[in-house]
Amino acid sequence: MKAVILAAGKGTRMKELTSELPKPMLPVQGRPILQHLVEGLRDAAGIRDFCIVTGWHAEVVEDFFGDGARFGVRVSYARQLVQDGTGKAPELAKAFVGADNFLLTYGDILVKPETYGQMTRRFAEGNFSGLLTVTPGEDVTKGGINFFDDQFCLTKLVEKPSPAQLDELRAAGWLRPDAPIWYNAGIYIFLPVVFDFTAKLQKSPRGEYELTDAISAMVAAGHRLAGLKIEGRWVDVRDPEVLAQLESSPPG
Repeated sequence: MKAVILAAGKGTRMKELTSELPKPMLPVQGRPILQHLVEGLRDAAGIRDFCIVTGWHAEVVEDFFGDGARFGVRVSYARQLVQDGTGKAPELAKAFVGADNFLLTYGDILVKPETYGQMTRRFAEGNFSGLLTVTPGEDVTKGGINFFDDQFCLTKLVEKPSPAQLDELRAAGWLRPDAPIWYNAGIYIFLPVVFDFTAKLQKSPRGEYELTDAISAMVAAGHRLAGLKIEGRWVDVRDPEVLAQLESSPPG
C-alpha cells in the first residue's frame, strides 16, 4: 500500500503562522505535523512509498523531506497549482498510485499511529473499494456526516449539512437521538477505481470539487466502502488554539 498526503493549502485560519510555512509543516512537539504523519504511517502501517501533494510554499515541504531517504521511505511530490477542492487533489497522484491501493490523508489530521494499522486491517477484512474513518460527536455542519449499515459499511454521506438538511435527516429517520452522529475524519483507503469517480466530478454548490461527492457516487454505483471509528486521539489542526493545545500534550 502507498500513501498520498494532501498538503497544498495555506491554512488561512493560522494567520501569520503560515505566512512562510504550509500549515502541515507547523511544528507539534518539536516535529512538523507532516513528519508525525509520515513516521506514523511508516511505523504502524508499514508504508514506504509516499506522494505529498504540495502547493503553498511547496519548497518548504520538498526541502525538508527530500527523497525520503532520511526517514527510511521514498517520497515523491505533486504540485496543486489551483486550490479547487478535495476532489481533484488526489488525481495529481494518479500516476504515483498506479494499480496499488493507497491511504489518503489530509496533512493536518493527527491521530494515534496505531489508527493507520487498524485501517489497513479493517480494509483487508472484506471486498471493499474503499474505507473512510469517522469520529463521533463533532460539528457535522463543518464536515461530512456518514451513515452505515449493520456491517458498518457506508450507505449515505452528506457533506457540510445545513441546519435545514439536518432537520430533514431527522424527519426521514436517518438521524435518531439514540444513535451516534458519525463525522468524517478525513483519512481514507481507496482502490484506484476512485479515480473513475473523481474524473467525473462537477463543482458543488460551494464552487469546489468535493471528494465526498465521488465517494457518494461510488456507493450509488454499488461499491462497498468500509467504515472505521477512530479510537483515541483525533485532531484537526485547524487553528492556532488547537496548535497551542497540542503543544501542551503529545499528539498521540
